[in-house]
Amino acid sequence: MSKKETLGTHVVTQIALVVKDVNKTAAAYSKILGLPMPEVMITGDPEAARATYRGQPTDAQAKLAFFDLGQVSLELIEPLGGDSVWQEVLDEKGEGVHHIAFQIKGTDEVTAALAEHGIPVIQQGHYTGGMYTYVDSEPALGVMLELLENFDTPNRAS
Repeated sequence: MSKKETLGTHVVTQIALVVKDVNKTAAAYSKILGLPMPEVMITGDPEAARATYRGQPTDAQAKLAFFDLGQVSLELIEPLGGDSVWQEVLDEKGEGVHHIAFQIKGTDEVTAALAEHGIPVIQQGHYTGGMYTYVDSEPALGVMLELLENFDTPNRAS
């Protein structure tokens, strides 16, 4: 299989859960894992994020908290409104696994290759230093994937 036909990596960087209350869930993980309570942040301003959901602009935002677990981070996501894959998953499935993320290079090339395999983009947006892309990989892989591409700085995104 050529690099064009793959993500270009096999290293998982993040596992994410969608939750109803990020503060409550973060406190529970903090206690169970014996880790400090992470900072809870809100995704960037919708205008700066330039996010799209199912091909349409969206003003969706979410509260996020990250636990550093070594090679992988655990991300907690609480949707705050606006049309988003975060709210879609929470509404359809309840709290639980939202996605597995991979750090990639060349978002356009990777998403084009995935689309050829029937895995289209669901949501995309920008954050300081990079962009995120969620793809509809659940029918093929059993879980949604997130593609993270940093343009110039290390990343903590959703």
